[in-house]
Amino acid sequence: MQFGIGQSVTRVEDQRFITGNGRYLDDMNPEGCLHGVMVRSTIAHGRIAKLDVEAARAADGVVAIYTGQDWQDNRLPPVPIRPSIANADGSPIKVPPRWPLVTDTVRHVGDGIAFIVAESRKAALDAADRVEIDYDELPSVTDSKAALKPGAPQLHADAPDNRVFLWTKGEKDPVEKALAEAAHVAELELVNNRVVINPMEPRGAICMYDAGSDCYTLSGSIQHVFMYRQMLAEQVFDMPMDKLRVVAYDVGGGFGGKNQVQPEHALVLFATRQLKRPVKWVSDRSELFLTDGQGRDQQTRVRLALDKDHRFTGLFVDTVANLGAYVSTNGPVVPTMATSSVVGGAYDIPTAFYRCEAAFTNTVPTDAYRGAGRPEACYLLERVLEQAASDLGIDAVELRRRNLIKPEKLPYQAALGHVIDSGGFEELMDRAIDRSDRAGFAARRAASEKKGLIRGYGLAYYLEATLGVPTEYARLDFDEDGFVTVSVGTQSNGQSHETTFAQIVRQRLGISFEKVRFRQSDTANTPIGHGHGGSRSLQVAGSAILGASAKVIERAKALAGDLLETSAADIEFDAGTFRVVGTDRKVDWPAIIDAAFSTDRPEAERGLTGNEEYTRAGNAYPNGCHIAEVEIDPATGVVAVAKYTAVDDFGLIVNPMVVRGQVMGGIIQGLGQAVLEHTVYDPDNAQLVSGSFMDYCMPRADDLPETSIDFYEEAPTETSPMGVKGCGEAGTIAGPPAIVAAVCDALGVAHVDMPLTPEKVWHLAAKGQSIPVFD
Repeated sequence: MQFGIGQSVTRVEDQRFITGNGRYLDDMNPEGCLHGVMVRSTIAHGRIAKLDVEAARAADGVVAIYTGQDWQDNRLPPVPIRPSIANADGSPIKVPPRWPLVTDTVRHVGDGIAFIVAESRKAALDAADRVEIDYDELPSVTDSKAALKPGAPQLHADAPDNRVFLWTKGEKDPVEKALAEAAHVAELELVNNRVVINPMEPRGAICMYDAGSDCYTLSGSIQHVFMYRQMLAEQVFDMPMDKLRVVAYDVGGGFGGKNQVQPEHALVLFATRQLKRPVKWVSDRSELFLTDGQGRDQQTRVRLALDKDHRFTGLFVDTVANLGAYVSTNGPVVPTMATSSVVGGAYDIPTAFYRCEAAFTNTVPTDAYRGAGRPEACYLLERVLEQAASDLGIDAVELRRRNLIKPEKLPYQAALGHVIDSGGFEELMDRAIDRSDRAGFAARRAASEKKGLIRGYGLAYYLEATLGVPTEYARLDFDEDGFVTVSVGTQSNGQSHETTFAQIVRQRLGISFEKVRFRQSDTANTPIGHGHGGSRSLQVAGSAILGASAKVIERAKALAGDLLETSAADIEFDAGTFRVVGTDRKVDWPAIIDAAFSTDRPEAERGLTGNEEYTRAGNAYPNGCHIAEVEIDPATGVVAVAKYTAVDDFGLIVNPMVVRGQVMGGIIQGLGQAVLEHTVYDPDNAQLVSGSFMDYCMPRADDLPETSIDFYEEAPTETSPMGVKGCGEAGTIAGPPAIVAAVCDALGVAHVDMPLTPEKVWHLAAKGQSIPVFD
């Protein structure tokens, strides 16, 4: 069906984006709008000895200045987090207060001290320069392992030894037994480097007050409107949720960084409640580096047990996670539940144990970043697998082949409890190897050598899980003009929902693709909604759309029965046509819609709608094989990814073009982490050294290699009606281990930590020996 499922339909949302007709936060300038600016700490750790805002308060255009004392005087609580984990012994984890504005001690560069509200952004910025702050500076710590050592600088009085939690999953004794009895144990210590989340549009929020209804509307560059409403209304301001509407229009990228309730969101709502005027705060790129939740930052020791036949028998993972200065919205979940959800990957490993300890440091808090735990799990497993192959002197591809889950073992219950229902892992890997032309690699390596370059080939097999809340809502509303509006509780920040969801409606109802309208991310529009994250949207919202479509069809059959003077039970539906079974008597959508809105019907019965609240049967497990080829210049240490091949199992593909775009975006972000991006703090004073694009290297268009992306659709999941698995995070999961494996192959070493900077690689290429850790 044209414009239906399986078609590479051009994104409909792009028309307004490329013509400047998007509706982003900074396009919103209601009458009387005030502008907020944060005054932030310039040191990483210290007590505030003096805070004087009087000169700033007297500056032109300033309407109000709020400090931490104002928050305390209003008896408001600290910024909340989402429901979280418990310690291994069942006790609560440490969650010290995170006040929107600190009152006594700052704990990272960028901590908020004052919020200035003025008639213009310029006036607020000018006033910020007049705020006087003196500090009594305290010692700082940036490394998570160092923070847990005795004598380390303490960030919070109620978190002794800077320990946030100690969390475990799995049975330890069987793994210890497997390690003790193993023919070989591969062991590796590795770092999953910290990255700064850099969407095109920085964070921001605007709040407006309606005196007539005594209600507030919060909008902005955010990801999960219902979460924001619940946390701010109920947990911070103790106000009825129906008094706060949260809506997001167009949002310029998220990647997890906008799925967090941050101090500025609470402050914008607070200021609006105080002043009864619209208040807007928009971050700039420098603030983004200093305040937005950052990603990854795990240090891991991993051990893999193998028997005499080179089969995996046990996996022990011991991770120390850096949560930064405070516990962020999803911070505790990422290195624990999210990471452990796919520990073991697509391999048959009978025993596994996962241990994670988390520390406070004087750095920006960490939270979810594209993949959120799944990239960390894949990276540690693929790297220790490569270490095992190196130790044993065998081909890493053959080691994978020996240990991938066999089709006859599906559904497969992994050692940590999750159930993988479908997949063709070995067949998919062979397809990727064939697509990558592994047989021709030797010739390509020889050609690179003639140019004075070193070439390497690296493979990674990943498995991820579609996480997030398992329930979602969708509603279809027909209008008299024949258009249908799809309303969903999920949210697109660039994932093409406006196009792909319309394709589902087109396929199921047979109406014109151009007649599908789209509404999302508005607490006033749907009763529930859980945003996006964990590659969940198509699995749950797509299934809800199917359910809503089925209800529309059943109601339309009753109308068709009236029009054709027969029972609804005698009506069959196909491709937009309602027909009396076994006859040529039929009606189509225009007639159905006319009947639905007929003035002959009671007003309460007019219209045609269907809604569905869908809960998935279980997590789906997208998986795939990514293969990278790199060229290294030994004279400079510069790494170029020359060729990249991906074959992914996402179940049914709704729009191949969109999915390829999602995978490609993930690949370039994975390449960024593996080769270019690195968040560097000065170990002496915890100042962010890589605080701008002058010092923090983002991937650019010319870093994108020759890329081949194909799909494996032979193993759809039974966890959703369409058999879809989710595609949003594949490249960030598989990219880093594939690229690192290729560099290690080129250099002839077993492992090197990310990022693969020229300095690191030059040392290894030139001297063939290990180098000190690059901080």
